[in-house]
Amino acid sequence: MTLSTRRQAKRAARREARRALPFWRRLLPTWRVTLGTLTALILLAVGAFAVLYVIVPVPDPNAHAVAQNNIYLYADGTTEIARTGAVNRTDVTIDQIPLQTQQAVVSAEDRSFYQNRGIDLKGMLRAGWNTLLGRGMQGGSTITQQYVKNYYLTQDRTIERKGRELLIALKVDQQRDKREILAGYLNSSYFGRGAYGIQSAAHAYYGVDVSQLTLGQGAYLASLLQAPSLYDVRTATPANREKAVARWNYALDGMVQLGFLTPADRAATTFPDPIDPQPATGLAGQAGYLVGVADDYLISSGTLDAATLKAGGWRITTTFDQPRQNAFAKAVQDQLTGELDPQARPDTDTDVRAAGASVEPATGRVVAVYGGPDYAKQPYNDALRQDNQIGSTFKPIDLAAGLVAQHSPDGRPITTESRYDGTSERPVTGGPTPYAPPNEDDIDYGNITLRYAMVKSVNSVYAQEGVDAGLARVRETAVKLGIPDAVRGMDPANTSMTLGTATPSALDLAGAYATLADHGQAHTPWSVLKLERVNPGGAVDVPKMPEHNPTQALDREIADSVTDVLRDVISPHGTGAAALDLGRPAAGKTGTTDSNLSAWFAGYTPELATTVGLFREHPKTHAKEPLSGTAGLTRINGGTFPTRIWTAYMTAALNGTPTQDFDLQAGHGAPEATPWPTAPVSTTPSATTTPTGGAPTNTDPAPGTPPGHAPGAPATTAQPAPGPTAPSPQATKPTTDPEQPSPAPKPTPPQPTRPTTLPSATGAPTSRPAAPPTP
Repeated sequence: MTLSTRRQAKRAARREARRALPFWRRLLPTWRVTLGTLTALILLAVGAFAVLYVIVPVPDPNAHAVAQNNIYLYADGTTEIARTGAVNRTDVTIDQIPLQTQQAVVSAEDRSFYQNRGIDLKGMLRAGWNTLLGRGMQGGSTITQQYVKNYYLTQDRTIERKGRELLIALKVDQQRDKREILAGYLNSSYFGRGAYGIQSAAHAYYGVDVSQLTLGQGAYLASLLQAPSLYDVRTATPANREKAVARWNYALDGMVQLGFLTPADRAATTFPDPIDPQPATGLAGQAGYLVGVADDYLISSGTLDAATLKAGGWRITTTFDQPRQNAFAKAVQDQLTGELDPQARPDTDTDVRAAGASVEPATGRVVAVYGGPDYAKQPYNDALRQDNQIGSTFKPIDLAAGLVAQHSPDGRPITTESRYDGTSERPVTGGPTPYAPPNEDDIDYGNITLRYAMVKSVNSVYAQEGVDAGLARVRETAVKLGIPDAVRGMDPANTSMTLGTATPSALDLAGAYATLADHGQAHTPWSVLKLERVNPGGAVDVPKMPEHNPTQALDREIADSVTDVLRDVISPHGTGAAALDLGRPAAGKTGTTDSNLSAWFAGYTPELATTVGLFREHPKTHAKEPLSGTAGLTRINGGTFPTRIWTAYMTAALNGTPTQDFDLQAGHGAPEATPWPTAPVSTTPSATTTPTGGAPTNTDPAPGTPPGHAPGAPATTAQPAPGPTAPSPQATKPTTDPEQPSPAPKPTPPQPTRPTTLPSATGAPTSRPAAPPTP
């Protein structure tokens, strides 16, 4: 039998054997077919890869490598605020970068860098598997791949871009030395604080040349590469600071693992805190603060990430109105800075800082902010900081929560005319912690309404009313109005929350008051109208901007009832009397915190809601210092400089616009609204008469005031009239400042005299025993 015959016989036998198999088995390919198919596919893939490797070139540097400026514009779309975003980068050679800094970067970013060929298949497979398991998007990129992405490609997350990245990384690794690749990566990477490249990062975080970086400093810069903005420990949240320090430890531990560092040297290395952020050039005056608010909005809203924004090329039209912005800065200069004399009073007139924000209630647009006098000299944006207690500007939130609750736990109705015991240091009942706050100047007010207690900012009343409303409800109301739920001082476990231990920013507080001004409709304040970028190829990027649909935070009647009460604060007898100079219907509230650490005025007209805060801060330790003695005054209350600044700014901001009245539908007063006392100031108190049956009325109205009417408040009858109430008349400003301490001694009868206001915002409760409230 010939060889050919034997082969034919074997094939015939195999065919007969296959025909004898079950049908399902005959559908499966033989091992020869399977092996042949796999071999063909592998050869095809290798061939395709070889072709792609040849035809895909190493491109020229991308637009990111030669990034443009960001241009910020006022709301008119033409007037320029500032130009930023030009790449802050100075290239250095690998020999200028300390070896330990190089090793820390390798340890943190790609521990196989010196062994891999530009890509790490094992790392990519591991990252892909973790992504499929839902453990978050995993990169798996080597340092070479990241350099290729930063320098040659884009940040787009597409399969096509990733494929090109792999091919170019292989070529770059073949064509260039590892030291050259590492230098390119460190010169092109973003480290936060507007710093591109290791040299700029060394200056931005430690104020030194890259060659002077210590082991710990180099390891910290290496840790920033994973999340530049989030891991800046000077501005990070406590949680992100912990992550940043953990990443720093990871880098150092990796250096020990790779043999770059001895365990003894590792143990001796301590975390090197960076310096405070320094101002960028071109952001002097108010420009830097406006840019900061716009950037914060774009990043926090998810419109852009920090790296994309800092890469530059964006044309950003903001909501800021230039005349109003200039008016805000001028108001602070005229009403505050011009009154300070640091040379004559170096212990009190230095380090005084103001914060402010102005928001359109109907839209939520931020039209102006005041973050400081000059960004080039003070690169901290005080309009955005959340570390100053707001004091009695929180009391309207207590009142709103009470109107939502309608009744106290013992069944008493809560209206704007409900009566409370205004005795100073009266222990609060029913609270989670003991609390007996004093009224300003320790004045006893006796049995007064919630309206009058707001006008005089009576601490003992609103401490109890907030507890009656329910501290959890007070917190919920604050968050609905626009106070961020993460700010400190809003813990319902502390009774003192009722008097303003919360620390929202000036912009947060302006947003909350804008909600009251817009009848309970809440807009999250926003500061960017339009965003676009023209790419080198001519294509235009226009990211989708967030929508600004309002939410109903409060029923209209409740919000309008609070506004109705706050109008009375701006009256000859209210703590906000200085705002009468505005000459328009307005509502607002003063606030002063314990130890005179801050003073506030928050107020609004139908067109504009504005807040102004005042505080002192040590320039190096950032510790809060009392305002007492500022400008030679014994005490700085919310009714002084903050109200004066607010009034000067609002006068200019609303100049030329028609005067608008509040269109109120208030319906949460008592059957007979009680006017608050208007008797002249006297050192001889008189008794208060409380009639029987119905709501009590004041027996000593101001001259010319009709019975049953409160100055600055609409008349009320047995049933609230439907429809909007009449606007508050604006009376002449009194000759004495109602926020300054009254010379009158503490009265023995409970008739309220004309005291001043000092909200207590301390978080430390007193230990006085509880006593039942006075009916």
